[in-house]
Amino acid sequence: MYLVIFALLTKTKTHTKEMEKGILDLHSYWAFAVLVLLLLASLNAFLGLSAKRAFLPKDRQIALLALIFTHLQFVFGLVLLFTSAKLEAAKALGMGGLMKNAELRKLLVEHPLINLIAIVLITIGWSTHKRTDDSTKKFKKIAIFYAIGLILLLSRIPWNQWLS
Repeated sequence: MYLVIFALLTKTKTHTKEMEKGILDLHSYWAFAVLVLLLLASLNAFLGLSAKRAFLPKDRQIALLALIFTHLQFVFGLVLLFTSAKLEAAKALGMGGLMKNAELRKLLVEHPLINLIAIVLITIGWSTHKRTDDSTKKFKKIAIFYAIGLILLLSRIPWNQWLS
């Protein structure tokens, strides 16, 4: 992983633009999978909670897959953030200029920060569900934390760029 990041940071401008486009595409398409898996994990947990059924290995696998995909998405986002030309524009503007520019503020401050909070909450949901043997509590932890994380992620998606 470190070699990939190093290679991205040391390439020429032409290669950097091509790689940035590739990582942006990966980040965008991977987001669909993340959202679907988080929705699936949340719904599965809410359904398991309402049905008062046992927490099965398949429930664990669904939640774990959503967690893994979410973490990978965050790594792709960090690589994209630190290799983006927008970061250079933000450096030129300074913090005051960045905060006055709504588009750059959303992409470089709000999007990463809120997504980090969402991923921390999802990770807390995963970690706390492992500490209990009670199926109801397991479903409840995953349902609440994954759903809040999903809502936060949905709130900071740059919809105008993503769907165009």
